[in-house]
Amino acid sequence: MSLHWPILRTLAAHPGRTIIHDDRGKYRSIEILVGALHVAAAIAPRCRTDTVGLLLPTSAAFPVAALAGWILGKVVVPLNYLLKPDELQFVIDDCGTDTVLSVKPMLEHLGAAPRVDTLLMMEDIPLKGIPALRWPASAKDDDLAVLLYTSGTSGKPKGVMLTHGNISANIRQCVQWVRFTKRDTLLGVLPQFHSFGLTVLTLLPLTIGARAVYTARFVPGKIVRLFREHRPTVFIGIPSMYGALLTVKNASPDDFVSLKFAVSGGEPLPDDVAERFRERFGITISEGYGLTETSPVTNWCRPHEYRAHSVGPALPRIETRIVCLESERDLGPDEEGEIRFRGPNIMKGYFNRPDETAAAFDERGYFRTGDIGKLDKDGFLSITGRLKEMLIIGGENVFPREIEEALNHHPSVHASAVLGMTDPVRGEVPVAFVELEEGADFDEGQLKAWCRDALAGYKVPRQIRRVDQLPRNPTGKIMRRELKPLIESDAAGKNA
Repeated sequence: MSLHWPILRTLAAHPGRTIIHDDRGKYRSIEILVGALHVAAAIAPRCRTDTVGLLLPTSAAFPVAALAGWILGKVVVPLNYLLKPDELQFVIDDCGTDTVLSVKPMLEHLGAAPRVDTLLMMEDIPLKGIPALRWPASAKDDDLAVLLYTSGTSGKPKGVMLTHGNISANIRQCVQWVRFTKRDTLLGVLPQFHSFGLTVLTLLPLTIGARAVYTARFVPGKIVRLFREHRPTVFIGIPSMYGALLTVKNASPDDFVSLKFAVSGGEPLPDDVAERFRERFGITISEGYGLTETSPVTNWCRPHEYRAHSVGPALPRIETRIVCLESERDLGPDEEGEIRFRGPNIMKGYFNRPDETAAAFDERGYFRTGDIGKLDKDGFLSITGRLKEMLIIGGENVFPREIEEALNHHPSVHASAVLGMTDPVRGEVPVAFVELEEGADFDEGQLKAWCRDALAGYKVPRQIRRVDQLPRNPTGKIMRRELKPLIESDAAGKNA
């Protein structure tokens, strides 16, 4: 089923309804629909490739551009505007597009002489009047709709091939599970080049006729003002955003009274943030889970089913395996192993990477997430670590998240990241990097003592280092690998 057809039908059925608010203003359904037709007419004679790139801020311009691409039968490639020009050029070259839709403030991200034809949404394409109508292309479930490039843990990013069927299925799964309706209003600031921002924040509300409120930059005070103005029923964020909202001094429970769901994804939600948000605002934050390769949502813990440290049950039509790390044996309740999924929302594969595609699936067709977790007796999933980040300390498996949770409970610690350092005796030892709360003092000995009270001795960090700010990706997830050179340089110095 074509991903765009339900959206076009919904837009046409309610032409006068305000469907999107962003930093530039508000847009009715007819304006989104006609805008998409204008953009399609403008790029049709210029885009000769199967793909079209989108380099756009979180705004109404993104769905207009995406719909235009699908109307023409193109594969849409959302581009990460936080990449460096040479990294962006790699993605553009890898997907083979000759056309990028953008806006003037984004041009600097492409560098001085990008090898691509760039059309500016506001300057080069008239979005008023009656466009030259073009009958929208149709697509089959297995046809590619989107190439989303993952940041990857090492090497160059990989293009995740999501089909019309994959994303359509995930929208239906989310709507069925959470019971979204056209009366909902979703508020979010997640980048639309991110899978969660694309599927849940952008395409889902357009498909069912719900209202979406976007802002391109996360400013805590502004988010609170948007709550007061628009009274959203759903807020989509990441843990650091919820932590930042707690710093808004004049925020009150009345500001959040309209919320049915406050959703957190991207990384584990710290216990203290969840507890403080509930105590101050009366809101239970629901954790979700998913990956770019799963379109992305696989699990969602609804507020009435809240369980600490759980991302909830799998969405409808998703099968889950927890597999032993030493063998392919399926594990039972409360046993930790690799999480694997099978379902209609799982990617087609990695673009032009058949070997990596084959390696991503097991012999039963389940996608290997590389994440470690466990299911309880009721099928609720808990994420305990990442296979590639697992430390082996004196023969014992240790996941950074457990140590980070202990550190994050200390009143002076705002956030932390734990990595492994090679040790001649124990194989590896944990090293922690901490970002302190404003005005807090750093005391390594005190933090180590705190960890000794909460953790087994071999899990206590050998070193705890202070950093002004932990490195994060565009969605706020802490990027541990960017701290690795600090450890490697120390190790090299000791061996010199």
